[in-house]
Amino acid sequence: MEEQSIGARLAAARSAAGMTVAQLSAVTRIREALIYAIERDDFSQCGGDFYERGHIKALAKAVGLDPEAMVHLYDEQHGGAPPPVRAAAVFQADRKIKLSERRGPNWTMALGVALAIVVVFGVARVMGGTPEKVRSAGVQQASAVPSAPAQGAARGKAASRVKGQVVVKVTADRAAYLNVRDAEGHRLFAGTLEAGKSSTWRAPKRINLLIGDGSAVSLQVNGKNLGRPGGSGEVVRRSFGPPKPQAR
Repeated sequence: MEEQSIGARLAAARSAAGMTVAQLSAVTRIREALIYAIERDDFSQCGGDFYERGHIKALAKAVGLDPEAMVHLYDEQHGGAPPPVRAAAVFQADRKIKLSERRGPNWTMALGVALAIVVVFGVARVMGGTPEKVRSAGVQQASAVPSAPAQGAARGKAASRVKGQVVVKVTADRAAYLNVRDAEGHRLFAGTLEAGKSSTWRAPKRINLLIGDGSAVSLQVNGKNLGRPGGSGEVVRRSFGPPKPQAR
């Protein structure tokens, strides 16, 4: 029986997972056209062996296949793994590396500095007190310490900056792909949140979420637990804004 190709296995697993190419593209951030090509075993658009293996790993993980096993199968079907880089090709062994000589502390200089300090303070005491520079330095250090009211005001300003923000916390029960962006489309996070890990994001206007598996994570928005946002294997998109001010 002829062994199934990489592209055929990925396409079959995607179909079994109930995912469209568009959904798989949203989860992996791989272009739809490139996914179609890979499922036809056309790797010419990937940009080389390094990217081919990376795309295969990402697609395999998203559709529930073993990424390492799929890369191993790819190597078997495409002439084996790339040869390892020899250390001799990177480093030239015949070049001697000169390390700067490590020297111990210069005790003579240290002793000279200590004696100079003793002489200065001795002269100052004989002349009638602490040198003016020492006294002025003490005044400057004391004035640099903020008072308690000033510290309270700083904390108040920091608290006021937090008001009006949306806060989203995601906890992963299983590993799940997340794409998190703010209202302007700036990416706050894109990647896999590992099982048992939690991450929190803050933004002033809005946070947009794309979740690769709605049943794999739990959401907490502005301190309120929302539970799981979707079903098993469901690609979920959610958008959250800051809490509405309470009427007084």
